[in-house]
Amino acid sequence: MDNPTAPTIEEIATQPQQPNLMWTPDIEHSVDVWQQTGRFPFPELQIYPQPHWTAFSRDDLRLLYHLSQISNDMIASKSSKLTLWVEYMPRFISLASSHSFLMHAVLGFSATHLAWASQSQETKNLAFQHSGIALNGLHDALDAFSKQNSDAVLAASLLLSWQANDWHGWSSLMSGIKTVLSNMQPWKQESMFVDYITSQGLTSHQFSGHTSGTPVTPDARQQHLLTLQNLHNSLQRLQPYLISHENMASWIQQLQSYIQRLQSSSPAQTAEQQFSYLYVLRKWLFWVPIQLLGSQRRDFSVLLVLAYFYTTALALEPLFPDVGASFCANLGLCPLEEIIRITDALQTSQSFAQNAQAAATMMELSRETAMSYRNQMDWRRQQMESEELQAIRQAPNQGFSQFDFDFNVFNPSKVGSMSPAFAPSPLTPASIPGMGERSPSTYYLEVPVTYGTLGGDTFSLTTGASSSYVSPSASPAYSRAGSVPGQDHMEGIYGEFGQVGYMSAPSSGFVPAPSTLWA
Repeated sequence: MDNPTAPTIEEIATQPQQPNLMWTPDIEHSVDVWQQTGRFPFPELQIYPQPHWTAFSRDDLRLLYHLSQISNDMIASKSSKLTLWVEYMPRFISLASSHSFLMHAVLGFSATHLAWASQSQETKNLAFQHSGIALNGLHDALDAFSKQNSDAVLAASLLLSWQANDWHGWSSLMSGIKTVLSNMQPWKQESMFVDYITSQGLTSHQFSGHTSGTPVTPDARQQHLLTLQNLHNSLQRLQPYLISHENMASWIQQLQSYIQRLQSSSPAQTAEQQFSYLYVLRKWLFWVPIQLLGSQRRDFSVLLVLAYFYTTALALEPLFPDVGASFCANLGLCPLEEIIRITDALQTSQSFAQNAQAAATMMELSRETAMSYRNQMDWRRQQMESEELQAIRQAPNQGFSQFDFDFNVFNPSKVGSMSPAFAPSPLTPASIPGMGERSPSTYYLEVPVTYGTLGGDTFSLTTGASSSYVSPSASPAYSRAGSVPGQDHMEGIYGEFGQVGYMSAPSSGFVPAPSTLWA
């Protein structure tokens, strides 16, 4: 007999869906205990001061648990320095305990991970909500900028810039960071992020914000094509060493296809176009290391693959001068140098396998690129620091009357209803042998599958049963009908924020607990 109180199909369809935060029984138990007792589940991260955890909602604790577990596992496995952001996440969370706008930036960053992993529009909306609140709070914090809140302002700006998928939003954030750093100059050495500022070459002059574009001369174009060809050839030579590693080989094929698209595309004419060309590579730098280090621990091949992703970012920097080194290249230098340090140490070990010794020869391009880029970066930093000191003498306190954050820079009508993260490729390649017409699916974070499942399109991913990898790239296009309270206001400030992909074990949404990786 039918249950008269059971909801109808129509009622089920109209019921609001909850964000998919990829709960598992173990995670539910840990979060429930955390909420009841207030005891942080990862004391090894040394989060201090700790917020009043019992005041947080269960979903917010789940979001914090997500980033905390990633950080805890990778720091424990000594692989955090091989990534762009894991090393700094405990500091973000510690500082966020005293600054709610920064906490919302952290929560939004975590929600974007889970939105991609779960393919959930509702989780994406949750990320929008947190990012919108963070932006509003950041605006208020700027009005009361001081030495006491400067680290929180800088941290929130960095986190939001990592989520920006639109040139106008990202450049606005970077211009704001430039002014923040200028005003922090008297106490910069006391900042808890002084090591990050130094490692990234961040100064008050590091972002130019050119929009018109630098003309590409025929000679420069030839040099650019030579750089791309050298990268393509090196990736081709690397593939035989990855025959027994299908996942990593597929990532290298994906990177090689990206280089092919750059080779056959017209040079980017504006800074916005340069942003679009580099966008996919930048997101790979954020999330491919998380996926590979979580699933391929203790394998030398993963170091090779990651080295080539970072090497590509450094080598491509001269091709995109108007975006600036801070967008992509500077992010990859320190992880690449850490990989080089590890591989050099492994090569001197007697236990280093002979086949791995042969593969290690493929690190030469990475070594040369890192050394050359480091020299250039150090020279640029010296020049910028000199300019900073001169500017301080001339205007010791510029204040925030000319603060560069533009809170109304984005006009949603310019891009219609589709988020740039899901828009078709900005590259405009001529016909590439073996590559069919690109499908509308994004390659914001494409998880490579074997070419047998790709068909003719090496940038579009299938999600059929033939693929053994979970792909967040099939997330539906952003829909205005799915907007949430506060979302339109947030877009009016900075534009739609991109969905950040995090690849993990489908059962939990986390990197499995690792053993020690490399000393």
